[in-house]
Amino acid sequence: MFKFNVLKKEKSSKARLGKLSTPHGGIETPVFMPVGTQGTVKAVCSEDLIKAGAEIILSNTYHLYLRPGHELIRDFGGLHRFINWERPILTDSGGFQIYSLAQFRKIQEEGVMFQSHIDGSSHFITPEKAIEIQEAIGADIIMAFDECIPYPSEYEYCKNSTEMTLRWALRCLKAQKINNRALFGIVQGGMYEDLRKYCAEELGEMGFAGYAIGGLSVGEPKEVMWNIVDYTEQYLPEEKPRYLMGVGTPEDIIDAVAKGIDMFDCIIPTRQARNGSLFTSKGKVVIKNSKYAKDESPADTDCNCYTCRNYSLAYLRHLYISKEILSFRLNTIHNLHFYLALMKEIRSAIENDSLASLVKKYKESYEKVLV
Repeated sequence: MFKFNVLKKEKSSKARLGKLSTPHGGIETPVFMPVGTQGTVKAVCSEDLIKAGAEIILSNTYHLYLRPGHELIRDFGGLHRFINWERPILTDSGGFQIYSLAQFRKIQEEGVMFQSHIDGSSHFITPEKAIEIQEAIGADIIMAFDECIPYPSEYEYCKNSTEMTLRWALRCLKAQKINNRALFGIVQGGMYEDLRKYCAEELGEMGFAGYAIGGLSVGEPKEVMWNIVDYTEQYLPEEKPRYLMGVGTPEDIIDAVAKGIDMFDCIIPTRQARNGSLFTSKGKVVIKNSKYAKDESPADTDCNCYTCRNYSLAYLRHLYISKEILSFRLNTIHNLHFYLALMKEIRSAIENDSLASLVKKYKESYEKVLV
């Protein structure tokens, strides 16, 4: 069964250590979840993820529903067996696709009509259908169906959308049939504090297993995002896990941890890997640059990942410039290892009440790009 315990709170911030228990194992928080949209974290396999230290991955309800289909996944015994991943999985609800695939959907009170970006077929997703799909997939943590509000949006639109998201949240709770799936509510409200407060308090009364802050990192200025995170966090139940969806960079994650956030996901480490950017303890390396053509050192001398133990910057640059598939794999292994090692470092800093010094270290490192 699902359980969350706060184990320690840092003295100088809102950061906290926690432990999530799920049917597929425990998760130490704060935690970063690599994104495996279609049942795969791009360019790596399950063994790579385990070696990198991943305790949980995220998959996408909408995309798996379209292909290969949630019923097929259910018939295989669930997504864990289908993709050979024995550790926990979180699935989003498809709410983000209301934002990202805006040209292919129409929102109604009952649900959302999507036109498949694959073959043009029509699919009507309701809150009940979103829960049905996620339960068939077999994820340990599932998300309520919501609308991810675009930025910018007028107050009246955000108010109406937030009220609909709350009605959908209640329908999701009523639709849940499998008790050992942890259902999280998602706080929306655009960039308006009163709507965020209203949504957080209403969801809190509904009694979800955890709470996510959604609808951020959608183009708003960074200071606006942090104002909303700061404001919303105080209205989330302290005894429940808090998940900031779609964030972010190493420095953003550290800042959010200090604000009391427990869970993160983002495509940044894997997408940046495929684009030739490597995260290191000294800043970000852009591997295509000619200065690395004869560099025998690893991407990061402080890193013990498979890539850094075995390959030089010169070779990584050669693979990227030559457009070799191996470039995606080696770069992704490194970036995921970096992110997951960062989370361990964050947890250690919370344990030792030294998060402020870690924040300072990473802000100094990531003010520059190692070109």
